Amino acid sequence: MIKRRKKIIRPRLSVNIAGMELRNPVMPASGTFGYGEEYAPYLDLNSLGAIVTKGLSLHPKAGNRTPRICETVSGMLNAIGLQNVGVDVFIKHKMPFLEQFDTPVIVNFFGNTQDEYAAVAERLDAISGVRALEMNISCPNVKHGGIVFGTDPKAISSVVRQVRKKTSKPLIVKLTPNVTDIQVTAKAAEDAGADALSLINTLTGMSVDVKTRRPRLANTIGGLSGPAIRPIAVRLVHQVVQAVSIPVIGIGGITRAMDALEFLIVGAKAVQVGTANFVDPHAMATILNELEDFCLAEGIDDINDLIGSLEV
Repeated sequence: MIKRRKKIIRPRLSVNIAGMELRNPVMPASGTFGYGEEYAPYLDLNSLGAIVTKGLSLHPKAGNRTPRICETVSGMLNAIGLQNVGVDVFIKHKMPFLEQFDTPVIVNFFGNTQDEYAAVAERLDAISGVRALEMNISCPNVKHGGIVFGTDPKAISSVVRQVRKKTSKPLIVKLTPNVTDIQVTAKAAEDAGADALSLINTLTGMSVDVKTRRPRLANTIGGLSGPAIRPIAVRLVHQVVQAVSIPVIGIGGITRAMDALEFLIVGAKAVQVGTANFVDPHAMATILNELEDFCLAEGIDDINDLIGSLEV
């Protein structure tokens, strides 16, 4: 008698974010994946849930002087200064490459004034290949004393409302953790028209070379990322999920599937992988394989059954 192998049914990994059906919940974090083309030799871009681009501004930006990156215990500090090619160059020279893939393209963008935010959003709204916008509000409002948009609920409300008027695409607002109460800023973004939230952006940090007694970064301070911040990020995502009704994307120190699962279990609908991409350009492919293996081992047919399953 011939024994037939039992057919293995692969778990369903697709998730829905603000009307976007993603084949799985894994995507790169902005600023760690270039414009997609840089990582194409290392992994299949069609295997990702989405592609999130490097942040774009209205005009090209050179960024800060070097050194702009330094390694820390279980992480890194960066003060790149949001260097980018500018929205018009992106549309002309970067989008044609991304349009070859079936993976939704989410474009991260920022500005130093509300008008700049609105202008970039309006340009991107006209590009059919751009599936959604991710709005980085961790930037100083140069017209109002340099206060960071994302730390002031009133400023968040105002700038998100202005951008909302300029685009019909799903609008994801990326939150800074450098606030007193992230539930307040999350609710302000939701009430102003955000379709989803992503968090966290980097934590403000500093490192000193004790021999030279000088900062390791030319900018003195920078953004801390990597595994060191993951417990903080998981806590903040958990808090935001309790405060809003829109989808949340979790970010912070994800290097393996078990890290991603922490975010999903506390209620994130998807995750972004950042610093791990610098260490291993295959990181997201590995995480996806591990996620599928975990679901198979645990008898989970649908990744959505894990989302928000935290028991306290």
